[in-house]
Amino acid sequence: MIEFQGLHKTFGSNHVLKGVSGVLEAGKVNLILGGSGTGKSVLLKCLVGLLQPDDGAVLYNGRSFHESNVTEKKAIRREIGMLFQGSALFDSKTVEQNVMFPLDMLSNMEKGEKIDRVNFCLERVGLAGKNDLMPSEISGGMQKRVGIARAIVANSKYLFCDEPNSGLDPRTAILIDDLIKEITYEYNITTTVVTHDMNSVLGIGDKILYFQAGEKLWEGTRHEIYDAKVKEFNDFIFANIAMQELKNRN
Repeated sequence: MIEFQGLHKTFGSNHVLKGVSGVLEAGKVNLILGGSGTGKSVLLKCLVGLLQPDDGAVLYNGRSFHESNVTEKKAIRREIGMLFQGSALFDSKTVEQNVMFPLDMLSNMEKGEKIDRVNFCLERVGLAGKNDLMPSEISGGMQKRVGIARAIVANSKYLFCDEPNSGLDPRTAILIDDLIKEITYEYNITTTVVTHDMNSVLGIGDKILYFQAGEKLWEGTRHEIYDAKVKEFNDFIFANIAMQELKNRN
């Protein structure tokens, strides 16, 4: 479980996060939802330590991340896996080398153990035998799956996904959503997905936190969306559902 309490973050005169609080639950897909410029990405960066909040706390199973010493922060970071928006694979490394990278950086495993772990993760995401391919030789959807394998290779307890369906066709996006959900449930991971994809919201949103103008305006499950009493959230949801349906038809 991850808890964030009263987070504030400003850049000059721009108050991006305005005392936001929430809980991201273990074994569930937690979605951070909102339009552009609503503070989603800044919140994500505060959660993983890429930004220091001006005020407030981030707790990983009760451990205060930003108040930890260097050793404690490293221990928490070893438990974090990240799927970046553009997959962020190393173009000069093979699929195997990309997935192995966190193990090279963070573990003391022997080379054979690393290869065994990489092969296990590649098989888990449906890419067994693709070890020697380069990122340029595989599709965008396969690159996302390599990114997921890399994110979980170090036995991550916390998985962060930044717009995982960006640039994917609807069919492939659903496959990626299903894989994220399966891995979350199978390994009891605290998964956090930043998205505005309504297929993801309606398909895998165990818990949804909606942000607007740096504030959390609504939270609930995908089953509670249509009963929400927050006008801004309703407007956002129904506008995006209509847009998503139009894209899917085209």
